[in-house]
Amino acid sequence: MSITTGTGDKGETSLWSGERVNKDSLRVEAYGTVDELSSFLGEAKHFVSEEIGRHIVSIQRFLFKLAGQLASRDMQYVEPIVENDIVAITELVHEFESVVKLDGFVIPGSTIGSSKIDICRTVARRAERRIVALSRVETIDTTLLKYINRLSDLLFIFARYEEYKAGKIVYKKGIK
Repeated sequence: MSITTGTGDKGETSLWSGERVNKDSLRVEAYGTVDELSSFLGEAKHFVSEEIGRHIVSIQRFLFKLAGQLASRDMQYVEPIVENDIVAITELVHEFESVVKLDGFVIPGSTIGSSKIDICRTVARRAERRIVALSRVETIDTTLLKYINRLSDLLFIFARYEEYKAGKIVYKKGIK
């Protein structure tokens, strides 16, 4: 079976649930931005510590669930994001916060790895905005919004952790 079907040549695509929608629909924008985030994370994992890289692979797996739910209108997705996933990601944020004790606003980009993760964080925030926009016109599981919001927090602290380990966290203070 080829990945080239020709069915999207007129600007439509199929949702997981089988229905056809325009490729610029809010739903496609939302899961497309989640896909973009996963691709940027795929790049970032080559520039970070092995520890953070392992977490990134796990996040990418969860992003498949998130995108799958967004691409599944009017049907129950087989592996949805659930509240326990949000609890787990929140605990991971707290775990890294206990190591990296931040002392103010941070200027991003002190290492290549942290820069890559910060780009991922901003794409996660864009994905969140796309999901919020979708939620204003269609019913979506609110767990998705919680997850993507918490994920951007996690990516922020991952970037700071990479800088912390390199002794390169740069704070805003002192800039005129």
